Amino acid sequence: MESGSVTLDGPAGAGKSTLARMAAKHFGLIYVDTGALYRCVGLYALRKNVASKDEAGVAGLLPGIKIEMKYDAEGVQRMLLGGEDVTEAIRSPEASVYASDVSAFPQVRAFLLSMQREMAEKYDVIMDGRDIGTVILPNAGLKIFLTADPELRAKRRYLELIEKNTETTLEAVLTDMTIRDRNDSERAAAPLKAADDAVVLDTTDLDLDESFSALCGLISGRFRI
Repeated sequence: MESGSVTLDGPAGAGKSTLARMAAKHFGLIYVDTGALYRCVGLYALRKNVASKDEAGVAGLLPGIKIEMKYDAEGVQRMLLGGEDVTEAIRSPEASVYASDVSAFPQVRAFLLSMQREMAEKYDVIMDGRDIGTVILPNAGLKIFLTADPELRAKRRYLELIEKNTETTLEAVLTDMTIRDRNDSERAAAPLKAADDAVVLDTTDLDLDESFSALCGLISGRFRI
């Protein structure tokens, strides 16, 4: 039921995916990375040589896009695009920019809406993204808005990409993140913002363990588990 689910919204690089995965494993929830869905659409458009800001062009691609979410033996969400595992490919800087651009299109958001809501209807989930608490799961039992200082978020994302052998620079990551923050916050369709009843969790001065402890405390307190 949606009321038994947790939403985790916030800007890029705030640590949503990492913390959501950890919390899902700790509490036995199903983790749904909704940003990966938009990244799949963005990657598809990129591969089809359709400009990320070409709304009509991207909309025309939607009928041919087949996205699946699978979970491996470790419970990690894997993303399949047309049967191909693109879990790593969708994390490239270029794919990230595409994801931010295409997510502003109402047709894309409508295309992915039912997939996200169906997961919450079937399971108690922890779902992260940009508009989960405000649009996708407005009746979730707990809504959290996760944030951190932009420079710190860029450093976290940079180290993550370097660990995956992705060639980039901290400056490039910060620039991409700044653009994405602006796009996500200013878009007309479901802009990035905290839900009125969301709890804001700022992890700027917290390390990973402290952030996880804070998140678990919020979940335990709300659901008495």
